[in-house]
Amino acid sequence: MFVSGFTIARNVVKADYPIKEAVFSILPLCDEMIIAVGKSDDDTLAYIKSFDSPKIKIIETVWDDSLREGGKVLALETNKAMDAICPDADWCFYIQADECLHEQYIEPLKLLMKKHQNDLAIDGLLFNYTHFYGSYDYVADSRHWYRKEIRIIRNNSQIRSYKDAQGFRKNDQKLKVKETDASIFHYGWVKHPKQQLEKLKQARKLWHSDAYLENEYADINEYDFSTVDSLSLFKESHPKVMIERILKKNWKFEYNIKIKNLGFKKTILHFIEKISGWRVGENKNYKII
Repeated sequence: MFVSGFTIARNVVKADYPIKEAVFSILPLCDEMIIAVGKSDDDTLAYIKSFDSPKIKIIETVWDDSLREGGKVLALETNKAMDAICPDADWCFYIQADECLHEQYIEPLKLLMKKHQNDLAIDGLLFNYTHFYGSYDYVADSRHWYRKEIRIIRNNSQIRSYKDAQGFRKNDQKLKVKETDASIFHYGWVKHPKQQLEKLKQARKLWHSDAYLENEYADINEYDFSTVDSLSLFKESHPKVMIERILKKNWKFEYNIKIKNLGFKKTILHFIEKISGWRVGENKNYKII
């Protein structure tokens, strides 16, 4: 069984993405790791080149900054990375620059991929999501955050990145997937407030005009984490690859988890989900088989 990892990167140094941790969190599962590095305004390419592994293969790309409709450029760049994958690969593991896989899931995932290696009815594997917010101690738990997404796909040229690269489609149809017990740890909302604002501005450029961004952030110097709707405490362990970064945290964020800024309707839906596990009206970009 041959497994290819793949991801994309651009301006990850300036916005302090944990891309090294992301890459090395899945590297034990991968026979190769494709990193599509877009032309950047910082030292992203040099930083990626410093990663010490013979498995890593870098391709250099140029992002089309005129594509500001629904983050489409993210999917186009992800497809470039996919197109560089070894033709002999059986499975492809996609990881975004602010995501990590806990090492406890490596062996179970390896067994699951081997189990379904020849079952062509299965297009991919579905992961749970843990979204950290503000610091490494809090998890965002409202319905605003997606609960599941596909991160392992079969090596099939008909499977392409979808919309803003959150998921995948096969001939524009939802993928048929098997659920896993693994959770992707999403750290995209855990940074110093100034870097969080920089990351947000960078991301919003993929959706909005420069004029809109200048107006939106004209008087803002750092991100206000207190505007969140609902958080809970994280009581488990982080991936080992994240420990050094966590120890270097240089800001403070504390939150009263009893505070819920949900409104009446969302409070009811939040309560239903917590007691039943059912998320009313949940968008599912996949078909579980």
